[in-house]
Amino acid sequence: RTPYALKDPSVVIMSNWLKIRGSLKSWTKLWCILKPGILLIYKTTGSDHWVGTILLNACKLIERPSKKDGFCFKLYHPLDKSIWAMKGPKGESVGSITQPLPTLVFVFCETVFSIWRRCWMDALELALSCSSLSKMMAKSGRDGDLSSSSESSHILQLLQSSALTDQDLLQLNDSMLENHMENDANSDKSEREAHEDSDNATNENGGRLTEESDMDQSDDVCLQATAFVEEAHEEIGEVGEASQVETVSEENKGLIWTLLKQLRPGMDLSKVVLPTFILEPRSFLDKLSDYYYHADLLSQAVMEESPYCRMKQVLRWYLSGFYKKPKGLKKPYNPILGEMFRCCWLHPQTDSCTFYIAEQVSHHPPVSAFYISNRKDGFCISGSILAKSKFYGNSLSAILDGKARLLFLTRDEEYIITMPYAHCKGILYGTMTLELGGKITIECEKTQCYTELEFKLKPFLGSSCNVNQISGKIRIGEDVLATVDGHWDSKVHLTEKRTGQQEVLWNAGPDIRRQRLKRQVVQVDQQEAFESERLWQHVTRAIMDKDQMRATQEKFVLEEAQRQEARERAERPWNPQLFTFNSDTNEWHYRYPDTKPWDPERCLLQFEKDGIIQTKEKSQHQRRSFSYSQNWAAQQKVSHAGS
Repeated sequence: RTPYALKDPSVVIMSNWLKIRGSLKSWTKLWCILKPGILLIYKTTGSDHWVGTILLNACKLIERPSKKDGFCFKLYHPLDKSIWAMKGPKGESVGSITQPLPTLVFVFCETVFSIWRRCWMDALELALSCSSLSKMMAKSGRDGDLSSSSESSHILQLLQSSALTDQDLLQLNDSMLENHMENDANSDKSEREAHEDSDNATNENGGRLTEESDMDQSDDVCLQATAFVEEAHEEIGEVGEASQVETVSEENKGLIWTLLKQLRPGMDLSKVVLPTFILEPRSFLDKLSDYYYHADLLSQAVMEESPYCRMKQVLRWYLSGFYKKPKGLKKPYNPILGEMFRCCWLHPQTDSCTFYIAEQVSHHPPVSAFYISNRKDGFCISGSILAKSKFYGNSLSAILDGKARLLFLTRDEEYIITMPYAHCKGILYGTMTLELGGKITIECEKTQCYTELEFKLKPFLGSSCNVNQISGKIRIGEDVLATVDGHWDSKVHLTEKRTGQQEVLWNAGPDIRRQRLKRQVVQVDQQEAFESERLWQHVTRAIMDKDQMRATQEKFVLEEAQRQEARERAERPWNPQLFTFNSDTNEWHYRYPDTKPWDPERCLLQFEKDGIIQTKEKSQHQRRSFSYSQNWAAQQKVSHAGS
């Protein structure tokens, strides 16, 4: 029965939820399917979220003892080569998890039953034995004999680089089946000899190799990194006024009137509890990350030679943060004190990653601090926002008081950036509409290059073409170099003052939207208790279910817990985890900044763990380099340069 099972490409030797990590300390729970010759790894039990495929022909297997309830085993290449297929079983080139895939993998199974350990180890040895033919052929290839067999070449090609389709697996298993019985003994012997040469710290144990050290001891020297996954869904509003208008139901109008009775013109709304029907189901810390879906524009700005061209590119990036807007008049959650949000964006063209960290550092007044870093591409951003709201009778404004500091690391240039305010009108009568207004500036003191931009509110008798208008100018010193005008959610033109030449500075059309970088987030079940998505998950679920009563109740639970914490803390000051306050500048600063220019000879990769963005440096004799290229848009694979 076994031969027929091995010939069947749909055969599954074993499958289960396992915890996996590489040389990175963080464990990720993934669905693993063991087939002859390969270990398929998925994010879910279906086959739609492929993470990676381990080619067992390239692997050694070592069982590792564990003090925890379960067992651990290690798959690795003795010569530190890649063990991953370049594509998935259906030809996928994009995986679901962007944590780097290394040359070794630790797998941990949580179980108290020793029979499961035995089953998995036996199953792995069976799957490894199915790969023995390819190993023998690889050896023959090195001796010059491989070219004589086109079938052998095809099998090696499948194992090393191509997509493993069902037909490919069928051919692979046919060839393996004919030869694996006679080659098992030689293969096992060669495996043991190769391992003895590469790692004298291991021993032979009933055909298996077992490391003496506990896996927890090896964690001390392992690089730590958060496991990010690509965001499943993103909502982007329509161009124009349609997505900024809210039609309020009669029931909700009653709630608004009840709320308005408590307010007076000029009153600050920061302490007012707002009804849940106007809430956008995400935190304000999350919303602040909207500016970095086009962070690759900053990567390009660093490379521009003239201060004027760099400013133009910075302005492009600045405008890219506004066109993502919720449908209707929606306000994000007010973050809870101590709340944190983190994410990142992969840059396929530059093999880099932009990391974003935000924390609510104060509740009264509400202050959100943030830090963004991409050392490889040469920029970082820091700042804090004090959110204020003012009620004016039939309208209210949400003012973002604060500034962001954009630093180009290799040029030592700092750009100080301010924000427009959000204006909502038509609360008592008319149509409820949300707009952006106010004057903003982008200033670089070193180059004396400045941008002034005005977000214009729609006039009382204005038409739809007057919605979302902006105008401004770029100057160096007192000399105006260019003027800017257009609509921030569609097309913006720049006109050179000297030549009169006009160009499209920004166009938030379909082409630009397709170029958005893919945001990577932490899975909810792996987030800390005070991370935004996990913290607000019950409120979000109720809003998505259109259950306003349940949303209000869940929101009250969070707010009451925050009040209780404040009562218990009494007069003791709150100490944020990731940011510290500078009383001299009256600004919040990230505790762990690294603004040194990237040194490719010393720096291996940048990563984040527990909110700390840090850089792993190469060891003195390290020849490997870390690359986010090629398949990184998919998986951030690790590739190794030959010696």
